[in-house]
Order: sequence, then structure tokens, then C-alpha cells
Amino acid sequence: MARRAGVSIATASRAFGEPERLAGGTLERVLQAAVDLGYSNPQNSVATRTLGVIVPDIANPVYAMLLKAIQGQAWHGRHRIVLFDADEDLRREREQIEQARKLDGMLLCSPRLPDDEVLASVGGTPYVVVNRQIDGAPCVVMDTEHGPTQAIEHLVALGHQHVAYASGPRGSWADARRFDTISRACERHGIRLTRLSHHAASIQGGRAAAALAAASSATAVVAYNDLVALGLEAGMSELGRRCPDDVSIVGIDDIDLAGAVTPGLTTVQMPIERCGALAVDLLLQAISGTAMSDVVTLGSQLIVRASTAAPRS
Repeated sequence: MARRAGVSIATASRAFGEPERLAGGTLERVLQAAVDLGYSNPQNSVATRTLGVIVPDIANPVYAMLLKAIQGQAWHGRHRIVLFDADEDLRREREQIEQARKLDGMLLCSPRLPDDEVLASVGGTPYVVVNRQIDGAPCVVMDTEHGPTQAIEHLVALGHQHVAYASGPRGSWADARRFDTISRACERHGIRLTRLSHHAASIQGGRAAAALAAASSATAVVAYNDLVALGLEAGMSELGRRCPDDVSIVGIDDIDLAGAVTPGLTTVQMPIERCGALAVDLLLQAISGTAMSDVVTLGSQLIVRASTAAPRS
């Protein structure tokens, strides 16, 4: 195509990724060459799209990181983003999906609605589900197996025999999968597991779970996410239990704050930025009618810091 248009490969690439950098005549030659060579509607590749992004809670730094990656990837193609914050409200999420159907496409980030309702709500609008797997839907998910399994193996190696899991929001796909993984890993290693009740995915949610964690007598707690883990540490400190001397704490996500607190939080690092960027690429493919895989899974990895230690004898 570059040879036919009489331009360099880099210039031909800019016609589809950064068209504003090319002179009008050059851009027209590249697009015409694409048409002559049988490319379908090359103008679609340079059209500005408006993409709806629905998240359950914009205050959660995980979704702030995800949104920054989505915005950055969309900006390369000069696409627009419309943000919807469901605020962990199913009715609001339902209404926002209906509104997003008027746009060119939508990214459903960790939707809380049941699978069948999500599939029915999107209608004919191109979409990608992020951080949740729904049969029959295009999805980008962050691994819930490898990293959480590593967390239990790490605690076992330290000598822990009783672990608690501090659950996140009810209806969270990631929460259910993380608990299933942790449960299987504990069973393999002969470790006692106590599941604490569901709480908000926030520092206050972790504080609320602290008394339950202390009452369980578990020597280590794996939290739904880093915010819950940090809230747990604060709440248990108020109850006279220090981390990691009295209780080891593990988070999930590896937000920036996890490495800045004292003690540094041992956590499962999730590929949040990669997930957001890839979701945009897949959504643009769906809009253009290009076939894509039903589910793309990105890996997770345990990051060991100072919030975990051997239990007291």
C-alpha cells in the first residue's frame, strides 16, 4: 500500500493512526491506495469514534488507572470517551448501558448486572466487557488464578495454617473467582480458610471487616483488593493487632499506594493499564466488524513486601 501511494511505510501507518499529521493530499493518496488494494472502508480506520465507558465506582483508584489507560489509547486515534459512573448501583448501571447504546461502542468495566441482562442490554451496539467473563461476550480479563495462588503458596511457605479472605462487593465476578482460586489453593495445602462477609471495595470496607478478621483468629488475611487490605490494617491496628507481627495482610491490584505505605503491602499485581489499552483496541475492531477472540486473559503476579511475615509461634 505504501509503494502504491508513493509514501514511506511510516507515512502509510500514520494515515490510519495519526491522520492529522499528514497533508490532505498525502492522506487522500494513502486511503485511495487502500481502496484500490481491496481494503474495506479504510476511512473507518481514521473516523473519530465516541466510546462509552461504564465503571462501577470512579472513586476506586483501580478504575482511575483503567480509565487513564483507556483514554490514552483512545487518544492515539483521536477517539472520544464518555464516562459513566454506576456507583455500585444496578439500576444506574442498567440505565447507563441504555444511554451508551447511542454511542459507537461501549466498554463495560466490571459490570455487576447478571450475565443474561448484560447481554440483553447492549443490543446491537459493539461492546467489550472488561475484568469479567461472560459466555458469548468479547472480554478482556485479568488473571484470577496465578497471582492469588502464589499468595497462598507464599503464606504457606511462611508457616501460616489459617487464612481469612476479606470479600469485596456482592455480585463482583472478580471477587467470586479470587475466592474460588484461594479456596482451592488452601485445600491443596491443607490450610484452614475463613471467608469474611462482603464489604465495599474501599478502605472503609476494610475497616468494617477488621473486627471479623480479628475474631476469626486467622494469622493471615487476603483481601479483595488493596484498598480493603489497607483498611484492614488500619482497623486491626485500632484493635491492638499489628501487621505483620500479629497478622499478615495481602492485597490485590498493586495500586501506587501499596508500595508507599509502611509496612509496604504484599499484593497481587494486576495488568490494569494493559487491560484498558487492549480493551480499546478490541472495541475498535468490533466496531469495524473485525473478528476477535471471545476472551483475552492477561497475567497476574505476586509482589512481596513487608506486610507478610511468619506467624508467631
